[in-house]
Amino acid sequence: MKKSNINFEIDLDKDNVPEKIQWSATDAGEELTETKSISISLWDHVQKNSMRIDLWTNEMPVDEMKRFYIDCLGGMAQSVLNSTGDEFMAEEMNLLCEKLVKHLEKEMREQK
Repeated sequence: MKKSNINFEIDLDKDNVPEKIQWSATDAGEELTETKSISISLWDHVQKNSMRIDLWTNEMPVDEMKRFYIDCLGGMAQSVLNSTGDEFMAEEMNLLCEKLVKHLEKEMREQK
């Protein structure tokens, strides 16, 4: 059986706020790659609920953070479709993504 590892290395400041986030994976060459934000969800099959880890550095701009979460939601929509075949749920999630993108575009116009 093949095993694959995904590793995260987080440098924290004195207040335990991430200053630097790096990740590596055995299937991606194992080289550390820097990122500004991570969002990990796990399903606890015993408790029947999810556990989340969301981390970001102070260098992550707010507009990029919003875009990141829209992209996460779009990815979840595709995962719902692939794993369950539920087209309605996936479409509703994608419609929400489109609505949120329009909201961000409006915010950007108003800031100029």
